[in-house]
Amino acid sequence: MESLPDVPRVVQLPDGTYTYANNLPAPPQQPHSGPQVIHQHVHQAPPDRTVQRIALGSGIGAGTVAAGVYFGPLLVGVLTAMAANLALLALIAAVCAWGVVTVVRSVGGEDGKRAADTVRRSRRR
Repeated sequence: MESLPDVPRVVQLPDGTYTYANNLPAPPQQPHSGPQVIHQHVHQAPPDRTVQRIALGSGIGAGTVAAGVYFGPLLVGVLTAMAANLALLALIAAVCAWGVVTVVRSVGGEDGKRAADTVRRSRRR
C-alpha cells in the first residue's frame, strides 16, 4: 500500500471547471529588488552538419548520408597515410641519390674527371 504513487487532488476552479491540483498555474512571483544573478552555461559547439542537411534536403537517402559521415573521415585518414608514405619514399630516394653521387665523385678518380670534362665539352658545342 505504501508503494502506490500519490493521487493528485482534483479541485474546482472559480469558473466551475475541474482540474488536477498539480496543473494549477504557479502563483505570481514577487519582484526581486536585489542584484540579478545570471547563470550562463557555455557548451562546445555541435559539429557542423551542413553537408548532411543539404544532402537530406536534396532527396538522397539517409543511407548515403550515413555512408558520407562514416567514409568521409576514413577517406581523409587513408589519403593522409598515403601522402606520408610517399613523402617518406621521396626522402629515402633523395638520400640514396645523394649517396650514390657522392660515392661516384669520390671514387671516380682521373677517369671520372676526364669523362665529366668530355661530357661538359660535348654539351657546349
